[in-house]
Amino acid sequence: MAGSLNSGAENDELAENHEINVTPFIDVMLVLLIIFMVAAPLATVDINVDLPASTATPQPRPDEPLYVTLQEDLTVNVGNETVDHVALRGALDQLSEGNKDTRIFLRADKAVSYGDLMNVMNLLRVYGYTKIALVGLEGAPPAGASPAAQ
Repeated sequence: MAGSLNSGAENDELAENHEINVTPFIDVMLVLLIIFMVAAPLATVDINVDLPASTATPQPRPDEPLYVTLQEDLTVNVGNETVDHVALRGALDQLSEGNKDTRIFLRADKAVSYGDLMNVMNLLRVYGYTKIALVGLEGAPPAGASPAAQ
């Protein structure tokens, strides 16, 4: 006397389903993707500097850029840390792990005088950091500039 538990159409509703429902998994992944897309731009350096505009072609940024920022009041920041001119070398050596070939991204407020910017650039050069990139905002060409000069 052999019997079957799954015998006919009356038990089709109660049949076990051995497949995994991936819809909740996809929903969770989409929510996480949105969270990371919103949070990633907020993880960058957050020092308010009024940068001048530039018409140069933007260059690709490294994964972890080393920013030196000169603010309007002439305070110097390395990354997010405020340092004085004496401690600048130690902060740079620590963040670049002593690699003098590290590209330094130098940002300065547009209210900073050219002489003060050159003083910081000269300090970087004296400390052995000669690969310096100046950071500016992307903008339109200045008035009166010819398209051929670009």
